[in-house]
Amino acid sequence: DVQLQASGGGSVQPGGSLTLSCAASGFSFDDYGIGWFRQAPGKGREGLSCIPSIGETAYYADSVKGRFTISRDNAKNTVYLHMNSLEPEDTAVYYCATDPLFRRIPYCTVVNDDHMEYWGKGTQVTVSS
Repeated sequence: DVQLQASGGGSVQPGGSLTLSCAASGFSFDDYGIGWFRQAPGKGREGLSCIPSIGETAYYADSVKGRFTISRDNAKNTVYLHMNSLEPEDTAVYYCATDPLFRRIPYCTVVNDDHMEYWGKGTQVTVSS
């Protein structure tokens, strides 16, 4: 079975940083792109970033561009989201996800409320004073 699990969340002060991990299993990880999403209470799911299976160009939403960095370690079947300069507005549950259409594609993109076939359980990020 395809499994994705986001971890690494926690509570930080404004301006702080966190690195989230997405551990994958049950599929050929190297062949698929992975996306990151977040959802705050009362809001829809926001597409944040995506890293393709091949190629080098990642996608970032305007809200996180310049602050967040996505990376992957295929040897560990893991995708990371490095988050810097965190703000209270970044408070949300963060999810990683993938989809059959992300297989062996050099580019990827994610949008708000995007359809993805496989979602992992999220990890909570709280940014407050």
